[in-house]
Amino acid sequence: MTASNPSAPADNEPSQSARGTPVARVLLPVIVLGAGVLVWHWIVDTYEIPPYVLPGPVLVAATLVEDWPVLWHSLLTTLLTTVEGFAAAAAGGIVLALLFNQSKWLEQAFLPYAIVLQVTPVIAIAPLLLIYLPQQTAVVVCAWIVAFFPVLSNTTLGLNSVDRSLVGLFQLYGASRLQTLRYLKLPAALPYILGGLRIAGGLSLIGAVVAEIAAGSAGAGSGLAYRIAESGYRLNIPRMFAALLLLSVAGIVIYMFLATVSHLMLRRWHESALGREN
Repeated sequence: MTASNPSAPADNEPSQSARGTPVARVLLPVIVLGAGVLVWHWIVDTYEIPPYVLPGPVLVAATLVEDWPVLWHSLLTTLLTTVEGFAAAAAGGIVLALLFNQSKWLEQAFLPYAIVLQVTPVIAIAPLLLIYLPQQTAVVVCAWIVAFFPVLSNTTLGLNSVDRSLVGLFQLYGASRLQTLRYLKLPAALPYILGGLRIAGGLSLIGAVVAEIAAGSAGAGSGLAYRIAESGYRLNIPRMFAALLLLSVAGIVIYMFLATVSHLMLRRWHESALGREN
């Protein structure tokens, strides 16, 4: 009879490192961020770098507060474009992937053109779109172009990755194509779809920023990208850093929101989410 080690954790009890993982996920990035800001402040203060070259974090924070009304309205404009482009990419990508899954002829006919959209730089397409479309529509289309393909490709991959044995079982029991799609393929492809949406969320923001820079128009409806370009022309570098900070925070919030939605939808049954509960 082998004596058990009382200091060893039980098999069904999570280890101390596993219990501390959620705290570390929050604490470690905060520590790294704080250290980076301190180093940034030290470099600017020690070498007396002028603000038009590299503003310090205190000046950037003060500029963010001072110019908040202008930056806030610009942020809302950029976020509206991002959401519209993301919604169009999500709906179009998922619907087209469903059609591809049901008809190989459609996939072979239209997939090459979707790839062309993906590999063509949006900065090259934006000036043409601004000629033929209203400005806001052109900006939204640019955001859609950048975010569309990840949703399409991930959804198509998920629908085509269903276990063939399960597909054969559904056919054996006389399930229709619609029933097989609804009860087998869509649930199996859900992790892929959500992964594509997480990627598309950040890319739609990038597409909106690129299109706003290409548009380069001033006014009440100007987004953060225009404010960044305007600040560069005027050597208002603190405002440029403040606008970049808002863009970074917006991208992080978009990703975290979509990641949370994905986790909530998968946490009860999919391994990728179950592991995070420990």
